[in-house]
Amino acid sequence: MNLQKKIESHIRIVEGFPKEGISFKDFSGVFQNAELSKEIIETFADHVRGEVDLVCGIESRGFIFGFPIALALNVPFVMVRKQGKLPPPIVSASYELEYGEATLEIVEGQIPAGARVLIHDDVLATGGTAAACSELVKKVGAIPASYSFLVELDFLNGRSKIESEAEVFSLIHYQS
Repeated sequence: MNLQKKIESHIRIVEGFPKEGISFKDFSGVFQNAELSKEIIETFADHVRGEVDLVCGIESRGFIFGFPIALALNVPFVMVRKQGKLPPPIVSASYELEYGEATLEIVEGQIPAGARVLIHDDVLATGGTAAACSELVKKVGAIPASYSFLVELDFLNGRSKIESEAEVFSLIHYQS
């Protein structure tokens, strides 16, 4: 069985969650299989090995595979947090949500200028969060070198907000 089919066999589709009309992809079952989780981490790491200097994981589920990917690559890991979760000094970038705005932050000095950065998150949906993370990376003079996601919701076209920056690598794609 290929990796995509293995992952899909551990994803539970929950209709009407968190609200009517949404088809939630619950991939928490992946974490029940240590061998599958290791294979996912190695696949992500192998995809960018030698091409990145550090990994940024976006809060909070981007931490789950982001940190192990960084370990597999033997590079630093930087937590990209929601506003107000990190002590100063911080660097921040705001982005639009469906109803309002949100802000992402990193600790100043954790990403060196010129570093090639892998931006990792669990799901690529509308692309706003990944684009804001890219803005943070560029603000400190680093380079968004690649993006990785466990799941991409193609029908939301989030890739269009980030693909001009760097390669986008997703293990699972949903068309609806």
